Amino acid sequence: MTPDLPQFWPAPAAPKPIVIIGTGGIVKDAHLPAYAMADLPVAAAVDIDRARAEAVAKAQGIARVFDSAAAAAEAFGTGAVYDLALPPGAIADVLPALPDGAAVLIQKPMGPDQAAARTIRAICRDKGLKAAMNFQLRFSPMMMAARAAIEQGLLGELLEVEVHLNIYTPWHIFPFLIPMERVEIAVHSIHYLDTLRALAGTPSGVFARTIADPRAPEFAQTRTSLILDYPAPLRALMSINHNHPFGRKFQSAWWRIEGTEGAAMIKLGVCYDYPNGEPDELWLCRKGGDWEAVPLRGGWFIDSFMGPMRNLQRFDAGEDDRLFSGIEDAYATMALVEAAFRAAARPSEPLELD
Repeated sequence: MTPDLPQFWPAPAAPKPIVIIGTGGIVKDAHLPAYAMADLPVAAAVDIDRARAEAVAKAQGIARVFDSAAAAAEAFGTGAVYDLALPPGAIADVLPALPDGAAVLIQKPMGPDQAAARTIRAICRDKGLKAAMNFQLRFSPMMMAARAAIEQGLLGELLEVEVHLNIYTPWHIFPFLIPMERVEIAVHSIHYLDTLRALAGTPSGVFARTIADPRAPEFAQTRTSLILDYPAPLRALMSINHNHPFGRKFQSAWWRIEGTEGAAMIKLGVCYDYPNGEPDELWLCRKGGDWEAVPLRGGWFIDSFMGPMRNLQRFDAGEDDRLFSGIEDAYATMALVEAAFRAAARPSEPLELD
């Protein structure tokens, strides 16, 4: 019988109003719909492009609009939760304008690199911010349920974690990535590295290659191979290809998790026919049994965006004793990303043919 596994972070009892700083596409497509679904009130929209903020506020019924984080902070103080939906390079410039001790949710990644993440962490520490990163895949229904299955011992001791993507991603819809030197790991596989850490802990190191593809020549990398160095008996690896243009039949976007007592298969539905996507799936098999589908009550997009804000609101109110994607934990994800890029730049072990 399929076990009843929790799929959502609990809701706060009395949520504070949310001030959204940055009103780009991710806010309209994910943050605001998810908050409405979770009954989390949004009180203000902030953008240096005031016209854009006003348009979003009018469409979403948001009462107040500001053109600077400082003005919003002066109006709300610590009575609101601040949701920073900003480009990575803008985070460190905006955080100092927020009230000391405020609750802050920051859109991933934690800056463009580990050096920037270190600066962001220092600002959060100095200001005493209750800060979390919006690494939302770990909060998705499928991953919350998989994590619960692992914690309940349904899979036994972890032996294998494999992330395998062989899909077609329409990179042309992301023109802002063209000038970036770090693409695939920094903006896509970072989700998998962060979620792997949430499920299995932080590895001690990484072996990596991340490369371009002639089918998407404008982008620095669209294919990645990673081996994560965990203590035996755990083997963890990722094989990522975003350039499979040969139809749906052999496309793949799955996590395979195996242990001594069972296994799980997790389908990343949003990766197929992006951005249209397909439903996520989670399958479990206990040793000696058959595969069973775990009914999922939502997907990575957009349901997972409820979790980080719920956790932050509950932590701010004293209902949760920790931030599941807090700034200190998120820094370790950034350190893993940085290590992957360093590993990718190093030479391989040469063959001795003499």
